[in-house]
Amino acid sequence: MGALDEGHFCSELENGVKLGCIELSLDDEPETIAIEDAVRVLMHGLGEDVNREGLKKTPLRVAKALREGTRGYRQKVKDIVQGALFPEAGLDNAVGHAGGAGGLVVVRDLDLFSYCESCMLPFQVKCHVGYVPSGQRVVGLSKLSRVADVFAKRLQEPQRLADEVCSALHHGIKPAGVAVMLQCSHIHFPNLESAFLDSNHQGWVKLLVSSGSGVFENPSSDIWADFLSLLKFRGINMEKTCMRDSSDWCPSRSSASANAVSKVESANQGMVTAVASILRSLGEDPLRNELVGTPARFVKWLMNFQNCNLDMKLNGFVSARVDPLLPNGDSCREKQIHSELNLSMWSQCEHHLLPFYGVVHIGYLCTDGFNPIGKSLLQSIVCFYGFKLQVQERLTRQIAETVASFSGGDVIVVVEANHTCMISRGIEKIGSSTATIAVLGRFSTDPAARARFLQSLPNSAISGP
Repeated sequence: MGALDEGHFCSELENGVKLGCIELSLDDEPETIAIEDAVRVLMHGLGEDVNREGLKKTPLRVAKALREGTRGYRQKVKDIVQGALFPEAGLDNAVGHAGGAGGLVVVRDLDLFSYCESCMLPFQVKCHVGYVPSGQRVVGLSKLSRVADVFAKRLQEPQRLADEVCSALHHGIKPAGVAVMLQCSHIHFPNLESAFLDSNHQGWVKLLVSSGSGVFENPSSDIWADFLSLLKFRGINMEKTCMRDSSDWCPSRSSASANAVSKVESANQGMVTAVASILRSLGEDPLRNELVGTPARFVKWLMNFQNCNLDMKLNGFVSARVDPLLPNGDSCREKQIHSELNLSMWSQCEHHLLPFYGVVHIGYLCTDGFNPIGKSLLQSIVCFYGFKLQVQERLTRQIAETVASFSGGDVIVVVEANHTCMISRGIEKIGSSTATIAVLGRFSTDPAARARFLQSLPNSAISGP
């Protein structure tokens, strides 16, 4: 049915042609190989075996993801804007503004992502761009998105991103003025200790920034008011939103992290040097003022997932615990479903070294008189398995097996997660989520029991940006 037969398609892939807008010939480039070598150093520092199944191709996957996610360094705005200006007359009379002479044009809800220059974690951006045409010409609307994406696909901080998009559009299309509004969301990944102790950890830092040129230079002007009025329909209310300095918005720059970062840098100098080499391979200067502490901050975050043999305390539960009324875990008495929903989950994808986060729902069967498992214990189990290099399917199974070991064996676990690798790579599927399920004991053979538990799950459980 397709235009390419299978042999032709395989040849296209092998020869590195473009599929969509993704270059498939990055594998053998020197920059990619250099990043692969650096990633191996980082994985050794975590205590991982880079040759184990599941990790063998991780260095290449990470290298390609980083290069795809920072391709803006290799793109030029001039190449995008040239040829995208079209003649469009203004109003026939002198009363009012429209068309190519003074009519405000606003493109809203451009979903972007960028890499934070302070910690190298991706952050999400909802971008809104407005401009006032001049010279009786307008720009193709898709070019506004493409120009914004060029600057987003670099190591960034929000205010500079807004300023660069605004300046590039102003010089590229020469309008009467340009306005840019960015709604930015930065994942606030807890460390292992706070994840155990703080069940109310706020997972996101949000920031609203803007930039204007030409007729938009005065933030109190009427044209800004018109622009903002059109954005109110997108949940933007300037009166209720605090405009913050974006230079310190990254959680890794908090005062509480400063001492820990210096300790990490001295203890893991090889890993810090490896991250600096990654920055150079991406086209950045690790000695740029804003990047000087970035390698150490990234390593500090990465060390949350160090492969070590932690002793998990199960608060008095023994691994073989079952209800004493149930010989061998069986009973003729009817069992009831006990559940704990919306347990916070944070983890790190072992394929791309990017975070994924979400919630875990746990259900188990027991009879009256059985003491329900404490929420703190179940949350500890989730954190214990989450703070490792993981895949969601394995994480789900490990949680289910551990809970089954002291609950009698009838367990169901559902994990719902958002994966940043789905937004920060070529696929860029913003808003997607993944659900996995593990069933043990009676839940594996009783569809009615599974249905009762699944129907109890909340409609919207994942807390995202």
